[in-house]
Amino acid sequence: MAGGHRRIRPFNTADSYPEQQLDNDLCQAVVAGDTVYLRGQVAQDLETGASLHVGDPAAQAGQVMANITTLLAEAGASVGHIVSCTVYLTDIRHREPVYRVLGQRLKGVYPVFTGVVVSALARPEWLVEVTAVAVKP
Repeated sequence: MAGGHRRIRPFNTADSYPEQQLDNDLCQAVVAGDTVYLRGQVAQDLETGASLHVGDPAAQAGQVMANITTLLAEAGASVGHIVSCTVYLTDIRHREPVYRVLGQRLKGVYPVFTGVVVSALARPEWLVEVTAVAVKP
């Protein structure tokens, strides 16, 4: 509990990105009242930090949604509680395969979506990153 909010899976960037000169205290999710804010999720194993599904945007999107599902459960929420997502893609050609996977995993949820194409993410093998906000009833 920091700042009156529950922090889920706190970490320091010096451990997560040892190749970079960083020292930031972050966490995977913050629960503030009934709202859950998720850090941008990528195709990374939440336990080991290993990058997964290198070169496959659809498989990366599947891992992103698996991470989101896990973190929301730890926060006492579910995918059905998602109200907003921002999707970051490193290539516009990844939009269809990524959005197909996200659409399947969010069927019937109807969150608002914003899609952004960026030149890069924190690691070159990551093709998609998704932030999400959920509100527990």
